[in-house]
Amino acid sequence: MSETESIISTTQDISFNSGDFQLKGTLHLPPNSALPPVVIGSHGLFSTGDSPKQIALAEKCLEFGIAYFRFDHRGCGGSDGVFGEVTAFENRRRDLLSAISAVRATEKTGDVTGLFGSSLGGAVVLSVALEADVAAVVTYAAPLDGNRIVQHLKNGKGAPHNHPKIDPEALRFDISDRIDGIHHILIVHGDSDRIISSSEAHRIYQKARMPKRLIMLRNGDHPMSLPENQEKFVREAALWFKSAMK
Repeated sequence: MSETESIISTTQDISFNSGDFQLKGTLHLPPNSALPPVVIGSHGLFSTGDSPKQIALAEKCLEFGIAYFRFDHRGCGGSDGVFGEVTAFENRRRDLLSAISAVRATEKTGDVTGLFGSSLGGAVVLSVALEADVAAVVTYAAPLDGNRIVQHLKNGKGAPHNHPKIDPEALRFDISDRIDGIHHILIVHGDSDRIISSSEAHRIYQKARMPKRLIMLRNGDHPMSLPENQEKFVREAALWFKSAMK
């Protein structure tokens, strides 16, 4: 068994409540590390905690002695709820805050927490970062408001084929006034993203406090399709967490 496979095998399934819903997640724990810092991930609108970005980031974080928790928001993956009925920005916020509390209550990790969010998950992370008092934040393709998401959904674009429909208005939000004060943040975005404009990354960067860094992925689309961009993202994100969560 390789070193990476040995690290990945150290996992624990965790169920926790968010309101009336039971959510499911997986905690990756680095071996031989007592109370490690932990990163908690929030997936995109139509994704789950099993997204390739989160799994790859979990693997790289483990190499640096950082635990990782990935979970399914309500209505997604193995968690309770009907996607079309429970998917809303405020519900995603509640889920992430519940996940943070659940991980901290396990006593398997230390008191240093980081957050990662992709697309809508990035906005969710930004909206709770100060409230949850986290040490570091990494976002990918995060919007500051839900206007583009709502527009795409109303136009019948952006959703996977045959995916359950949702109320677009439930995803209308504006977190531009919640960014001031967020620090130790790495903002990653594709320069060719046609779903969430790369201008959003610049808006986040301008509002955030130092330390902060902005990485634009060359020829990068919203799904992060290019392998070289995937590799760069995972490497830079894990290094950012390593530096900020000592």
